[in-house]
This record gives sequence, C-alpha cells and structure tokens, in this order.
Amino acid sequence: MKLFFKIFIVLIIFFGANESKADSLLDSLNSAYLNNSKLNAERASMKASKEERREAVSEFLPSVTISGYVSEQENTNPGDDTNFRPSESSITVEQKIFQGFEGVANFKKKNYGFKLAEYKLKKMEQEILLEAAKAHTDLLLSKKKVNINLINIDLLERQVETDQNRLEKGEISLTDLAQSESSLAGAKAQLIAAQNDLVTSKANFEKIIGKSPPNNVQEIKKLKLNLPESLASAYQISNLENPKLQIALIEYEQSKMDVIIAGSELSPSATLSYKLAEQDDFSATVKDRTQQTVTATASWPLFSGGGNLFNLRKTQELKNQKELLLEDSKKTVETDVANAWSTYQSSKSVLDSIRSQVRAAEIANEGITLEYESGSNRTTLEVIQSRTILLNSRINLATSEKNFLVSQFNLLSAVGQLTARQLSLKK
Repeated sequence: MKLFFKIFIVLIIFFGANESKADSLLDSLNSAYLNNSKLNAERASMKASKEERREAVSEFLPSVTISGYVSEQENTNPGDDTNFRPSESSITVEQKIFQGFEGVANFKKKNYGFKLAEYKLKKMEQEILLEAAKAHTDLLLSKKKVNINLINIDLLERQVETDQNRLEKGEISLTDLAQSESSLAGAKAQLIAAQNDLVTSKANFEKIIGKSPPNNVQEIKKLKLNLPESLASAYQISNLENPKLQIALIEYEQSKMDVIIAGSELSPSATLSYKLAEQDDFSATVKDRTQQTVTATASWPLFSGGGNLFNLRKTQELKNQKELLLEDSKKTVETDVANAWSTYQSSKSVLDSIRSQVRAAEIANEGITLEYESGSNRTTLEVIQSRTILLNSRINLATSEKNFLVSQFNLLSAVGQLTARQLSLKK
C-alpha cells in the first residue's frame, strides 16, 4: 500500500510539472498573432497604405526644380573667330492653384485607403485568431479522444480477462466471451481512427500557429471573454466594429471620391510658376544676365475624344455598385451575428445536457459492472452497452466543450472584437 501511495505521489508531481510546461490557448493565439505569414503580409500592406497617405499631401505643396546647361559654340564666319560657352542655371517653383477639386478628393481617398488597410488588417487578424483557436481546440480534442479510447481499451481488456476466468468456472457462456472480445477489437479500431485524427490536428496546428505542436496541451478551464450580453447588444457592436461592414463602407466612400476625381477631368485647372535663371557668356554682347519669370497658366479641356466623359460615367456606375455591396454587407453581417449568437446559446445548453448525461452514464456503468462482477443476472451485453454509452458520452462531452469554446470566439469575430487587444495578447 505504501509503494502504491509513493507511485501515486510521483505521478501527481510528474503530471503537475508537465501541466506547467504545457501550452495554453493564449500561448497558441499569441504565437499565431506574431508569426502567421498572412497576418504579417497584411501588416506590410498597411504600412504601404500609410506611405500613400503621406504621398497625397504632395498634391498641395509646390514643386521645386533646379536645372542648368552648358554648351559650346564656335563661330567660323570670315572675320569672326569667336568661341562662346553659354551656360544657364535656374530654379523653378510651381504651385497648383486649382485642379477641379481633384487634389482634395485624392487626399481624402488616400486617407480612406489607410483606414481601409487598417480594417483589412483587423479582418485578417480575426480570421487568423479564429483559425488558431480552432486549431488549438482541435488538437486538445484529438488528444482527449485518444486518451478516452485508451482508457476504454484498458477496461475492455480487463473484462476479457475476467470473462475468460468466468468461462472456465462455467459462470458464462462462450458467446459472452466472444461479445467481450468483439467489443475490444472495435475499441482498438476506434483508437486507430483517433490517433490518425491526432496526426491531422498536429499538422494543422503547425500550419496555423507557426510552431511545432506541444507534447502537452493545457486544459482550457475558464476564459475571460468580453461577450455581448444580448443579441441587440451584439448588433450594436457589429455596426461599429465589424471589419467586413467597415470595409464595405470605406470602399463606398472611396468610390464617391473617384467620381469627383473623374469629374475634375472636365473642370478647369490653374497653376502659378516662378523661374529664376542666371545665364553666363550668353553672346558676344551679353556676358551674364539674370531673368525672373512669373507665369500663370489656366486650362480647360473642352473635348478629348469623350474619354473623360466616359470615365466619369464609369465611376458613377462603380459608385452605385459599391452602394449596393454596402447594403448587402449590412444584411450579411446581421445574419452572421444572429447565427453566431444562436450557436453560442445552443452550444451552451447542449454542453450542460451532456455533462448531466456523462454523470448519469458513469453511475449506471459503475453499478452494472459491479453487479456483473458479483455474479448477478447482469449479462455481458449489458456491460458492453453501458460502457459504450459512457464512452460516447465522454467523447460527446469533449466535443461539446470544444464547440462551446469555438462558438464564443466565433461570436467575438462576428461582432468585430476578436482582436489581440481584446484578448490581451502580447504584441
């Protein structure tokens, strides 16, 4: 008894140490957030959009150009053998005065483009974190299924040994032993299937999380997720934060700017320029001189083959398209939120029911097994059936726990709050 107690203590310490080294769900989420290649690519795209926004400011600033030339002139006329080296250095400053509101519209469009890049990054972030949560919970579920099947095989092997002894004593028939052996063979087949699922889960984990799957996965106990309190609250949050909806809205605003930019091709434009030039050795009579030139230029394209008019009509139709897509996005997001909320509520109820089922199945299996081993009128088939029910209920419990957790992440994603900030991940 003392030896058994020491072994028990050693096992507790061993598994406790392993649990402390096990990867948690937040570890997996944080690794995916930092290392996923798709997410990093979207981050680079957002940085490029930031530079485009800065570039748009140049539309309102003057342009400054420095230029110059040096040439060689040789006169070979009779009586005039003079060589000149004319040169000029100049600086030109040009300022756009009016562009038919093209500059303002382009500046606003680039600002919208930066916001669009931010929401596209948020959309990708949500997708990767949701995939990471699924990959982690799939790996945990696969490990649980393997362990449950191993425990089941251990129980069935002991039952086969017991039935062999009872058969020798004449307490049961050969048919009863065959039922036990058949059940054991079926359990081994289920274990093989569970082990194959585990291999697949590990490969998917490495692909999404960006690192090798850990030997130990920490049991998910309780997560503090800031979920909406009601469906109405979920709708309100999604209207403000859902990235799909915000992307559609920004693209519509950009299409309005495109119409203004296209319209500027039919509008007059005006520029003002100033040039200061210094010329040396200009001619035989002019050795050096300085010129200052101020030029105001105005233009109005009256006809350019109809291309500018056709382009304006095209952008107007594209604006109508974006408006329709925005309306569709509103309906789609509303449907997604409703489905996510419904799935969250139903998976919670299913989980509570299956927990009760597991408790009842454990009590029933324990009672039937004790009665069978004590030589009562319980049959081998009844014992096998009770263990099958217990096995299935435990697997259903593990699956329901995974589905309930994923439904919470899916709800956060639907309203637009499945972000590293909301989950307090390391950045």
